[in-house]
Amino acid sequence: MTNLGLIQVYTGNGKGKTTASLGLALRATGHNLKVCMIQFMKESDAYGEVHASKYLPNFTLIQVGRNDFVNLADPDQIDVDLAQKGWQKAKAIITSGEYDIVILDEINVAIACKLLDVNEVSAFLMRFKALPKKPELILTGRYAPQQIIDIADLVTEMQEIRHYYNGGTESRAGAEY
Repeated sequence: MTNLGLIQVYTGNGKGKTTASLGLALRATGHNLKVCMIQFMKESDAYGEVHASKYLPNFTLIQVGRNDFVNLADPDQIDVDLAQKGWQKAKAIITSGEYDIVILDEINVAIACKLLDVNEVSAFLMRFKALPKKPELILTGRYAPQQIIDIADLVTEMQEIRHYYNGGTESRAGAEY
């Protein structure tokens, strides 16, 4: 395993957080690195990355959610349970030594809507930083909490300047999902 080991956060209200992490994953697999992407609050084969992962032997995609919208203001208990199970799985994967890069897609949103506890995630990230050998860790999603930002080695904020949704353009396969 390449000892990459930094923590990156992609956040903000603009488009491209998951897309940026997928670009990093593609680049890494091109260098024969092993990547695992854990998608919180998602469970659908409509996403292009689900299909693409079948052609990338060094890219593992795990979805931990359900194929329904999560009420961010008042999530259902099933969403909390799925996120908690996903977080347990994520911690095991991160510390397994099996992967060079681990992407926690939409984890910031899962924290923001209280599916996951920010203090628990932050404490884990602090322990993670002390590990001698660890994967690069990418956390995506809007609403990254300050505790996570303070721990990260790199934080990129995607800012929406203009978006074609506002002009009536719908989500498009291959571009948004």
